[in-house]
Amino acid sequence: MSALNVTIDPSIKGAWPEARLGCFIYTADVRAREDSLWTCLENEVAPYLKTMLETTPLAQIPNLAESRKAYKAFGKDPGRFRVSSESLYRRVRQGKALYQINSVVDANNLVSLETGFSLGSYDTARIGADIVFRLGKAGEVYPGIGKDDIALENMPLLADGEGAFGSPTSDSTRAMITQETRSCLTVVFSFSARSKLEEALALTVKRFGQYANPSHAESFIIE
Repeated sequence: MSALNVTIDPSIKGAWPEARLGCFIYTADVRAREDSLWTCLENEVAPYLKTMLETTPLAQIPNLAESRKAYKAFGKDPGRFRVSSESLYRRVRQGKALYQINSVVDANNLVSLETGFSLGSYDTARIGADIVFRLGKAGEVYPGIGKDDIALENMPLLADGEGAFGSPTSDSTRAMITQETRSCLTVVFSFSARSKLEEALALTVKRFGQYANPSHAESFIIE
């Protein structure tokens, strides 16, 4: 079993009992670009996304809708603090190209677009072994990737002994995936029914298997 110990704090479950985490732990050979992933996105996923985004309001997209409701339950305005899947959908709807980061992060974003869930991928060499999914505390912040400091009060987030490092909205620079990363944790942040998370985690394992070249992999659900 994994050396990571992942738990969910009662502050999360008390406000939103359906909160769960899908975890995928693996060793990866992170590449700058995986061409076959972008072919899949263009040929398989983009046509579906175009139709869905033309006919479905963002607030009604499956799994994204539940995430928005959960944020309200936590005391966060989902219109101001958007989950990352919504930010990706908005980018696609506006006709903007997706960011190309590396094979792991790009696979992360592909699964998010396919499922409506927010996903986060982390370099486990940069985080502690004990990880808790909790609500942010007053005054808590971290530098977001490509962003200024993000206010984390009442935000659902992942934290270790050093503090917060990831959230469904935006991750910190501390644990971000680079081409030097070898050991990875990908998290599916779920506020939906367990069956929906099971489907998304299975797709995560499939897509990362296709495009991120994982080895020594295991997946499990925390609830």
